[in-house]
Amino acid sequence: MEYQDYYRVLGVSRNASQDDIKRAYRKLARQFHPDVNPGDQAAEERFKQINEAYQVLSDPQKRRQYDQLGAGWSQWRQTRTAPGGFEDFARQWFGQAGPRTRRVDPDDLFSQGNLADLIEAIFGGSAATRRPRRGRDLNVPVELTLEEALHGTTRRFNRANGHTVTARIPPGARANSRIRLAGQGQPGRAGAPAGDLYLDVTIKPHPVFRLQGNDLWRDLDVDLYTAVLGGKVPVETLDGVVTLKIPAGTSGGKTFRLRGKGMPISSSPNSRGDMYAVVHVQVPSHLSDHEKALFEELARGQHGPAERSRQR
Repeated sequence: MEYQDYYRVLGVSRNASQDDIKRAYRKLARQFHPDVNPGDQAAEERFKQINEAYQVLSDPQKRRQYDQLGAGWSQWRQTRTAPGGFEDFARQWFGQAGPRTRRVDPDDLFSQGNLADLIEAIFGGSAATRRPRRGRDLNVPVELTLEEALHGTTRRFNRANGHTVTARIPPGARANSRIRLAGQGQPGRAGAPAGDLYLDVTIKPHPVFRLQGNDLWRDLDVDLYTAVLGGKVPVETLDGVVTLKIPAGTSGGKTFRLRGKGMPISSSPNSRGDMYAVVHVQVPSHLSDHEKALFEELARGQHGPAERSRQR
């Protein structure tokens, strides 16, 4: 069974996302589908390769195994699909005792730290002759609150070998960014360095603020009297509460800009984006008789003499 570069088959990079792989597959499948190319043997063979590549790369576990084994992927598939071959081999190499009816799951070996030994056993070599191999890089998703992204925080991770990694996430972490922790990935073999640990950052939705680039947006409730007469209102920011001056006659939808109250700007760590507060005027739902009389008087005053004459 000849090794095929499934990434090249689909025309995607090795770090392509699952969405990228799906889009590439759909495009190529439509192009080379036998119904579109009746009688074209080359197109039919290409269609089979595309489907085979997609079946592996669209499955996270199969993709991980494929990436780890590289050119050994085809021999690995032959070994595990041969009748009884893998079962006998696994019991012999890893000391799996018990009756033949006891199943040895090939996929479990990838999570037990035995992959390097497995490759050596299939393709030759022994523990004494193994070459150094750098440890595998690890990717861990990390969800931060806006406050944690602004001020920085720490996270603790348990690795497969039982070690705990404490990661310092610096202030200003951005959504969909990646933080590299050198040497904190899978341990290396035979004295080779460990891989790296990558933290894939996402930002948790906030109940008050909306993040747009480096800026924050929020709604600001202002009572009717302050909107009409003007005044000062407290405004919550990620740095604490500040006081905002509301001019008389402020209408709903007016936006106020609070400079430097947004998120850090990556290209200029000492600078920050802005915060925008959008006014929502709160109309009182319960008025006293006196308040109603005052509003009625204001309403009559807005009509002018001609309008009041028509009303009489």
